[in-house]
Amino acid sequence: QVQLVESGGGLVQAGGSLRLSCAASGRTFSSYTMGWFRQSPGKEREFVAASRRSGGSTYYADSVKGRFTISRDNAKNTMYLQMNSLKPEDTAVYYCAAGVLVVKTTLETLYDYWGRGTQVTVSS
Repeated sequence: QVQLVESGGGLVQAGGSLRLSCAASGRTFSSYTMGWFRQSPGKEREFVAASRRSGGSTYYADSVKGRFTISRDNAKNTMYLQMNSLKPEDTAVYYCAAGVLVVKTTLETLYDYWGRGTQVTVSS
């Protein structure tokens, strides 16, 4: 069992930056593919970024590529999402997720564990 807790959300002006964190319980954090998803009001949850177990392979949605950076510190059981050049359309609740057999990182159904989310609001 893994428990995930997101933090770092808040209100920021367009063009600003935020860093989200996802703290995981348990001793097998390094065994999981970790992902970030987001959901805006009235929209389905969408993939943002993912990191394979070693952190060597990372994946991004086209909408955030070049602006967001996913990273993980397996020694601290923590994953991060550095978000730069934020836009109003980045406003959403951001969720972190963990999965073992995530053959396709963009598919949320393949993730086993989810956090409760943290709100990110970008004002124009």
